[in-house]
Amino acid sequence: MKKINLNDGTSIYCIKETEAIVLDEHIKGYLDFNIKLKKDDIIIDVGANIGIFGVRLSKFFNNIQIHAFEPIPQIYEVLKKNSKLSLNKKFNTYRMGLSHKKDYLNFIYYPNSPALSTAKPEIWENNKDNFISAVKGSILNAPSNIWWAKLIPRFFAPLIAKYLKANKKKVKSKVTTLSDFIEKKEIKKISLLKIDCEGHELNVLRGIKDEHWPLIKVIVMEVNDLDNNFEIVKKILLKHNFNHIQSEKEKGFEKTTLINIYAKRKK
Repeated sequence: MKKINLNDGTSIYCIKETEAIVLDEHIKGYLDFNIKLKKDDIIIDVGANIGIFGVRLSKFFNNIQIHAFEPIPQIYEVLKKNSKLSLNKKFNTYRMGLSHKKDYLNFIYYPNSPALSTAKPEIWENNKDNFISAVKGSILNAPSNIWWAKLIPRFFAPLIAKYLKANKKKVKSKVTTLSDFIEKKEIKKISLLKIDCEGHELNVLRGIKDEHWPLIKVIVMEVNDLDNNFEIVKKILLKHNFNHIQSEKEKGFEKTTLINIYAKRKK
C-alpha cells in the first residue's frame, strides 16, 4: 500500500499507482452523467475497490453518507484507509460483496491489477480478445500524467494482459443482498446506487426485493455485455420504472463489451 496524489492533488492510498489514476478517470466518467446530489444523501457503492468514488463524493458534497462494499481483503484494507483519509465520518465500509442471496463466494484476486478482481473470472479468461481490447484502450487513453503509456507499442497488449492476470489468488468472502442491507440499516432512500463489480452486476440487481426498488432514485453502473447482459439489465430497470436510461462506452473501450449505464426515474 502506498500514498499518492491524484491529478488535482487529492491524496489517496492505493495498491498500484497507475491503476489508481486510471480508476479516477473511470469515476469521472460516472460523474459526467450530471449526477445531482445534496447534503445528507445516501450512496451505495457496490464494488468500491479502493474507494476513489467515495473520496471524490466526500470532497464534492458535504455530510454525504456512503456505504461502500468491497469483498477482496487486500483491497478492502486500502478502502478502509481511504475512508478515514476522506475525513467523512459517514463514509462506511464493509468487507463483503452484494449478490442475489446471502452466501460465501470464491473471488479471484489479481495482485498485478486489483481492479480486475472478480467472482466471475470467466469474463476475463473466456474472452481474451475483449480483455486485450480493454488493455489497448487503457494504453491509448491513459491520463496525462501517465503520458508514457502512449509510447507502448500496441503489439505489447497481449503481454501486458498476461502480466495483469498473473499470480492470481483465490479468496472467499461473504456476500449479502442489497435488500437485506436495506432492512438491517432501516434505509428509507438511496439517492445513488453505483455498481461496478466485474461481471456480477446482474446478481446485485436480482438481490433487490420489489418493495425496495422505489427507494432507489438513480443508478450508475458498468455492465459487461456478455450473454446479452446489457438488454437484461435494461429490462430490469424499465420494469422498476427507471424510464430515463443512458448508456455509453468510454473512449478507447468501444471494441470491448464494457458499457456504462445511467438510469433514473422520470419525474
